[in-house]
Amino acid sequence: MAYNNDKFKDSKNKKGAFGDTPAHSLRERAGGETALKDGWAADIAEAVRVMKQGGVILYPTDTVWGIGCDATNAEAVKRVYEIKKRDDSKALICLIDSDKRISRYIRNVPDVAWDLLNIATKPTTVILDNASGLASNLVAEDGSIAMRITKEAFSKELCYRMQKPIVSTSANISGEPAAQNYRDIAPELLEAVDYVCKSRRNEHEPHVPSSIIKLASNGEVTVIRK
Repeated sequence: MAYNNDKFKDSKNKKGAFGDTPAHSLRERAGGETALKDGWAADIAEAVRVMKQGGVILYPTDTVWGIGCDATNAEAVKRVYEIKKRDDSKALICLIDSDKRISRYIRNVPDVAWDLLNIATKPTTVILDNASGLASNLVAEDGSIAMRITKEAFSKELCYRMQKPIVSTSANISGEPAAQNYRDIAPELLEAVDYVCKSRRNEHEPHVPSSIIKLASNGEVTVIRK
């Protein structure tokens, strides 16, 4: 699949005033109704459409900007490795919207995982054994997968609308600094993907990668990154 496939051309060139949307709560309560903030709904809908067609996107997450795709689509995952110029033996992180979704893709989640996720005060990625239902080239050689539940409004809604885990690897060429904000993303990456989310582009805030903790099926805990 070519990076600039015609079926995604409209998505890449479409103009819209999404960039000024703040990174706070995506949903507002008004008269008992839940509504998406202006601009974000259309942006999310387009990003989901592209991913469901096998495309790759750039999007803001609960940490740094990420390169994303459908985590169950092996061809899309392959493109992410190619775009990052990264060895596919290095497994990627998946972003999800809720703890319920973990149980759909991990067999026998250890109890310590739920405890850890409940007490985490910062974005925390957990590496769990016995992954199932995900792209084979996304899962590590030992059968484990790295997952993170996002609490940030935009990426949480994106994952919810996708109804599947979304690949979330930092928006950078392997070995280069991660893009903390949209302005930090290299032009090479902007051209390589099929859709670049328009929301949260005007942020100029420090963001750091998540903590990473490996949880073995026997309950053993290993801190990979604090």
